Amino acid sequence: MANAIEIDNVSKMYRLGQIGTGTISHDLNRWWCRLRGKSDPYQRIGRVNDRETTGGDYVWALRDVSLAVESGEVYGIIGHNGAGKSTLLKLLSRITTPTTGQIRARGRMASLLEVGTGFHPELTGRENIFLNGTILGMTRGEIHRQFEAIVDFSGCSKYIDTPVKRYSSGMYVRLAFAVAAFLEPEILIVDEVLAVGDFAFQSRCLSRIKEISHGQRTVLFVSHNMAAIRNVCTKCAVINHGEISFVGDPKAATDHYQQEDVIHHDSQIVFHETCEDLTPISATAKTPNGQRKLSQCSDIHIDICYQINTPLKGLRVGITLYSDDGTEVLNSSDLHAQNLENQRNPATYTSKCVIPKELLNVGSYTVQVTFDIVNDRLLLKPKNRLKILVSDLEFDQTGVTYDSVGNVRNPFGIIHPRLGWQIQPELASN
Repeated sequence: MANAIEIDNVSKMYRLGQIGTGTISHDLNRWWCRLRGKSDPYQRIGRVNDRETTGGDYVWALRDVSLAVESGEVYGIIGHNGAGKSTLLKLLSRITTPTTGQIRARGRMASLLEVGTGFHPELTGRENIFLNGTILGMTRGEIHRQFEAIVDFSGCSKYIDTPVKRYSSGMYVRLAFAVAAFLEPEILIVDEVLAVGDFAFQSRCLSRIKEISHGQRTVLFVSHNMAAIRNVCTKCAVINHGEISFVGDPKAATDHYQQEDVIHHDSQIVFHETCEDLTPISATAKTPNGQRKLSQCSDIHIDICYQINTPLKGLRVGITLYSDDGTEVLNSSDLHAQNLENQRNPATYTSKCVIPKELLNVGSYTVQVTFDIVNDRLLLKPKNRLKILVSDLEFDQTGVTYDSVGNVRNPFGIIHPRLGWQIQPELASN
């Protein structure tokens, strides 16, 4: 099958700072080198998109990216925040141009990169539908044929003649997706904007993406929702620090991404935020004997270390555990271990939580730590989260899974507690 999109050795470099994109002499040198077919003299060889370690004036948002997307594919792109996913989509949408490399796309392209992209705020929803259709090269008759389907899908019929500047973010994105999905472009590019919609709308969007691919149209889909990637995509690429680290089927790609996540984020983090009352220090996940390799067959100990700067009454230290697709698994706090009337004086403390063995299933999880005063105020919710991988299952060739003592396990579901079962024969009735 022919390729709808071909990306050949594409790189994108940005200059850091607030003023301009370079000096006049830099621009002239770049122009002269381009005329002579030579490379940019100001490129830094070997630079990758690691914004925490980058020095100098330039950063590579993308580096030597090559991909081929076949017609009719739903192609997923995943990676950490800042990995370069949105930059790649902006290059494909021709919002910006690559520093080096080539991009070839066959057919009309519609992009949904952020809320409100392509909409004029002063125009009504109806006018914006026709404006976007015209931009895509459609005739007025073609747009009329799809108009009712667009309005029905978006659920904005009551407000279709209202300027979109008065729409909520949810209405905005519903109408924007409906326009992009029903005006029948050959290539549809969808970024993480679906996160703005509610669950029902997200489900309809994913169903519509599947329908689009069945019509031999191509979809590029960026999401942090691993379940959605596995459900709708036919192929997936993982971007890490501006480079492609894996290309394959969605299940293998998401597994690679989650394993890469564990490699780059150990089960111990150091906090950098602080507030007047309290300074978080660190959080660690380990087994009872101190190992960082976590297993279903062992308790998981989460230790949260922090320093109290002023006397606090009613302090609550809590955790929220999320699965790899963002589902909230559980939340707990140290309330049961203390008397709220007791005051914690300035000192260094460690709140210890134990997740019992055989509760969590195999997989990758993140732990959000919070500090608050009960019935009063939130003190701190650190941005960086603890990342843990629960593993240590042994697979046999039949696909049946066993734990370390030989018990059969089912790998499905977020939790997998050992429940009590009994088998009793029914007594025959006379």
